[in-house]
Amino acid sequence: MEAQEAVVIVVGAGTTGIATAACLKNLSIPYIILEREDCFASLWKKYSYDRLHLHLAKQYCELPLMPFPTIFPRYVSRTEFIQFLDDYVSHFQISPLYGRFVESAVYAEDSKKWCVQARNLSSDEKEEYSGRYLVVATGETSDPFIPEVEGLNTFTGEVIHSTGYKNGEKYRNRSVLVVGSGNSGMEIALDLANYGAKTSIVVRSPLHVISRGMMYMASILLRYIPYKMVESLLVLLSRLVYGDLSKYGIERPQEGPLTMKVKYAKYPVIDLGTTKKIKSGQIQVLPAIANVSSNVVVFVNGKSHPFDTIIFATGFKRSTHKWLKGGDYLLGDDGIAKQSFPNHWKGEKGLYCAGLSRRGFYGAAIDAQNIAKDIKMLL
Repeated sequence: MEAQEAVVIVVGAGTTGIATAACLKNLSIPYIILEREDCFASLWKKYSYDRLHLHLAKQYCELPLMPFPTIFPRYVSRTEFIQFLDDYVSHFQISPLYGRFVESAVYAEDSKKWCVQARNLSSDEKEEYSGRYLVVATGETSDPFIPEVEGLNTFTGEVIHSTGYKNGEKYRNRSVLVVGSGNSGMEIALDLANYGAKTSIVVRSPLHVISRGMMYMASILLRYIPYKMVESLLVLLSRLVYGDLSKYGIERPQEGPLTMKVKYAKYPVIDLGTTKKIKSGQIQVLPAIANVSSNVVVFVNGKSHPFDTIIFATGFKRSTHKWLKGGDYLLGDDGIAKQSFPNHWKGEKGLYCAGLSRRGFYGAAIDAQNIAKDIKMLL
């Protein structure tokens, strides 16, 4: 089996992968991009809910070399973002090889090249690719994660991950438990309540709640004043706007929202109306799950409630460590860059990673440009 050759092999055609491809194309660097799904940006096209909007203003979410259309609103909708991605891929003539499940990537000392083996999911045949440079662009949201819960296998209702949720239409008057209180969990709970579902959400740990306006203000102020001052202002505004949420089951963390984002990659919740529904009783806040039995969920406070559906908005894991051999110095077992931003993207022997520093679209865009410029310089 003869390996297909390219200067650069990019693994992953999510937003980071296509951004990297655009930057390589812009500098006339030949590449191959491998994607296990049947489309690019599959998280947005196939696995995101209908009402999703970018939580940050559009200028912080742009891909390299092509701004959002000026007619787009400050907070871009899922539909608009997908339209933009379609235009982006078309403009830069990006043609990923779809249905390629990467099984191993090994650096060959004799040829000084990365040898990538992928299974073609349509033919089930093994394919080989060879390149001087390898870019891991598989993303922070690659493999949906559902935690182990005692008795979950006995649950008689529907169990899905948030990637399987579209909207609340089919959940009207049904009792639904959302597990996970990040931005996705909070927004899915809001959507369910808007559709008339009997909605509950598990909030296990303290969290910060702020508005879009507060976040936008903070992003501007951070250019001019120290982040500790901005953080103190955010906490003060949150207290003024949302009051004491502990009486509803939501505690505020000891550390500030910006500190928690940097130290633990724990983002504040951007409130779009969920807290109002919680205060009115339309959304019930519950503590961690102890166990599940039939259609009943028992919580750590000893209380139990029956549910028709459980939606796990519990995030993602990464499986890079299963196929990337010899990348330990660049990526940890969790698939996230070991070095801190902005010095995380370059490894040894032509290995790079993009979009794995927990800095969102902004960080991924910088990575893509840095990698392309570095490879161009080396060439």
